[in-house]
Amino acid sequence: MIKFDQITKKYPDGTVAVDRLELEVRKGEFLVLIGPSGCGKTTTLKMINRLIPYSSGEIFIGGKPVDTYPLDQLRWNIGYVLQQIALFPHMTIEENITVVPEMKGWPKDKLKERAAELLEMVGLDPSTYAARKPAELSGGQQQRIGVIRALAADPDILLMDEPFSALDPVSREKLQDDLLRLKKTLGKTTVFVTHDMQEALKLADRICLMREGRIVQLGTPEELLHRPQDDFVRSFIGSRDAEQRIDLAPALALNGIAAPSALTLPSHVPVRRLLEVLANHERAGVEKDGRFIGTIDRASAFRLLAELSGKEAGEDE
Repeated sequence: MIKFDQITKKYPDGTVAVDRLELEVRKGEFLVLIGPSGCGKTTTLKMINRLIPYSSGEIFIGGKPVDTYPLDQLRWNIGYVLQQIALFPHMTIEENITVVPEMKGWPKDKLKERAAELLEMVGLDPSTYAARKPAELSGGQQQRIGVIRALAADPDILLMDEPFSALDPVSREKLQDDLLRLKKTLGKTTVFVTHDMQEALKLADRICLMREGRIVQLGTPEELLHRPQDDFVRSFIGSRDAEQRIDLAPALALNGIAAPSALTLPSHVPVRRLLEVLANHERAGVEKDGRFIGTIDRASAFRLLAELSGKEAGEDE
């Protein structure tokens, strides 16, 4: 879907931000770019929609060089979400959401229908929020609008540049869960920049870890966690102990399984992630191989953790 072929970005002062990058983002994939400050991740993202010109090489979208697309056509087909939400303060939420579709000439009834559909996707009642102004929303709600505004014209590609980094932990957790749900529902090709490895591990299909404008390791979250390529990858990910995983299957409520929760965990989950979720939520859904298999509540999870700790203590004696 998106291909970087020997892409280099060199600034006039001689700084090389991206160095001969070779990378392919698959159709429908959620790829996370991560790395230390100055590694080239945001530059890489912004070259896709030509906010930053590249110095050499070529970027292809759908097999066609990006610099052969008319700029408005290119950007209308790429949703873009920033850390700074930049909603238009004088416009209603509905008007903010439908800016691009209106520019593309959609009829008014379709604009209203699309705004309502997207608001419902992120749990905001259209009858309550469509006519409000941005100043009447919380930071987390405004960022939700930023995300769905990028989706309004049904673009093929979604670019997200540290969209949740300015939010408080609870709002950030909620937005990540919303994005996971949208990811499963819409299947957009997404390139997401973050500096937070936990966020990358939670959201990504694949993670591209960069350093000094080059790729250090590209792989699934499991591959980076369990097969780090070198000491830099190990140190960036952090302690293996922090990513100790637990199988939730023994603690699931399986009788009379309810509809999938908006908040879901994988059946084999990092202990840290389990504790983060249950610190803020009484229960969560559990999935295995993309299939909802049950729910886990706080008490059941803590009993399971206690049992495992007891077994490990016994093994150590």
